[in-house]
Amino acid sequence: MTNERKSKYIPLVIRKHTFNWGLRTYLMGILNLTPDSFSDGGRFNQLDVALAHAQYMIKHGADIIDIGGESTRPNAEAITLEEELSRVIPIIQRLRQETSIPISIDTTKAKVAQAAIEVGADIVNDISGGTFDDDMLPTVAQLQVPIILMHIRGTPKTMQNLTDYSNLIAEIYNFLNQQINKAIELGIPKSHIIIDPGIGFAKTAQQSLEILQRLTEFHHLNVPILVGTSRKSFIGHILQKTDPQARIWGTAATCCSAIAYGADILRIHDIEQMHDVSLVADAIWRI
Repeated sequence: MTNERKSKYIPLVIRKHTFNWGLRTYLMGILNLTPDSFSDGGRFNQLDVALAHAQYMIKHGADIIDIGGESTRPNAEAITLEEELSRVIPIIQRLRQETSIPISIDTTKAKVAQAAIEVGADIVNDISGGTFDDDMLPTVAQLQVPIILMHIRGTPKTMQNLTDYSNLIAEIYNFLNQQINKAIELGIPKSHIIIDPGIGFAKTAQQSLEILQRLTEFHHLNVPILVGTSRKSFIGHILQKTDPQARIWGTAATCCSAIAYGADILRIHDIEQMHDVSLVADAIWRI
């Protein structure tokens, strides 16, 4: 059944890297260039350290490197355009000089997306699904690059006060469907669209689990699905572990679940461990 669903998707080719949706799980390695991210804030905000970590993730199985300059953790404060650009552009330039690996820019600002693509990024990863900046979807259409549309309510500053849903899955589905249609109307090919249900973003711990349990319902949108559970607080809630870096094997369980229910990309911190997890999970469920 999974292979029948996936066969409808057009493969995505980026710099000679082909994403054949459904054949295996692809891994997006997180590179946070921020002082205040929830899990690894401040660890990689020096250029040489960030580059070394990106190289480590590539060596251990990353298919995409996701570079972000603004924290999206709960209660995070917004930063200026200039500050975000100063964080992300140098590492994209350096990384592109060394590797052809696809790079995604994690931003909600159209000007950051454009600047990042111009110096070597390939994908726009927008946690607002194209809603924070009215210029984002037209800019991505003009740049002719793929975009990841995520569901969120409010902003990172306010989102955890906005978790009251009448029908969680239906509301996420309808939002993503709306943004897919808007993106297509503006000239973004459907083959360039990936969705993310936004686990942990304006979601309680129980709601995050429900998304994983009902992930197959998003297949009807007929685009690849990205799932980001890595080290998140709902895992800590189950394990009673407050340190995000102590949630690796809890994350592994969520990755197995996501793969079993048809996720195409996992956005993760712990590439080496989740690479092994995904290889075994793919062998079990992608038959």
